[in-house]
Amino acid sequence: MSALRKKFGDDYQVVTTSSSGSGFNQPPPEKKRKRQRFVDKNGRCNVQHGNLGGETSRYLSDLFTTLVDLKWRWNLFIFILTYTVAWLFMASMWWFIAYLRGDLNRAHNDKYTPCVANVYNFPSAFLFFIETEATIGYGYRYITDKCPEGIILFLFQSILGSIVDAFLIGCMFIKMSQPKKRAETLMFSEHAAISMRDGKLTLMFRVGNLRNSHMVSAQIRCKLLKSRQTPEGEFLPLDQLELDVGFSTGADQLFLVSPLTICHVIDTKSPFYDLSQRSMQTEQFEIVVILEGIVETTGIITHFSNEAGKHATPNVK
Repeated sequence: MSALRKKFGDDYQVVTTSSSGSGFNQPPPEKKRKRQRFVDKNGRCNVQHGNLGGETSRYLSDLFTTLVDLKWRWNLFIFILTYTVAWLFMASMWWFIAYLRGDLNRAHNDKYTPCVANVYNFPSAFLFFIETEATIGYGYRYITDKCPEGIILFLFQSILGSIVDAFLIGCMFIKMSQPKKRAETLMFSEHAAISMRDGKLTLMFRVGNLRNSHMVSAQIRCKLLKSRQTPEGEFLPLDQLELDVGFSTGADQLFLVSPLTICHVIDTKSPFYDLSQRSMQTEQFEIVVILEGIVETTGIITHFSNEAGKHATPNVK
């Protein structure tokens, strides 16, 4: 057996030959480990914050935004759980008042005036609460004027019900009106290309809108994410550089009625100016495309992100 050492760039690979054969028995190349992207193709950022301290209290201090940011299954679970607990609590309060006054044992006595008419047990107290809260008003169960504690509880129930309805229904409405699914009908090209256009070396990719409704005041921006080291020796793991896609000429303002080609001229001001073709293939970087605009059907200002770079950066923690 003899060993041959071949050099590929800065890496060395050992190749063995057999004395009985003329071919090389080269070991299969190792699969390149797929790096996790900073931004996925669907625009989701792979950022995990850790070792900050007090995260739970910070999230709870802005409870409304926290609920809106939760996934749909958790939103529905909290929605159902909150209403169920509130209903059972208020029904228990009505039953407790009837129990303390002795209405449960004398509810069938025509000469006795209970706090709430026709409340005999917990199910009937629960039905009275639902009829009151939902303003159904069947008329069979009703509160009387002989029960001041019941009147106070009725006022408390009305205020609490309004707060819970405003909070949860508002949260569900905001979540349903979020245009995240609108990004499914905004198409970005799978790859970015570099070629000559108008005599200039240009980085190009395409973007298109599948819906007939327009993106009003659409504006596109590009960010280059890569690590670099400053002259002072500081290492920046995710340095953000702006890629000019027509900011000075107004080309970044899009009239997105048909697919458009977005161009970035690689000139002396471009971060790619000092990169060769080989270094472009080996460098670890990402190009994040951000499309901002107003959804015509809802009038909501939104933005969509897409990762257009071939190479990726590791997860940030």
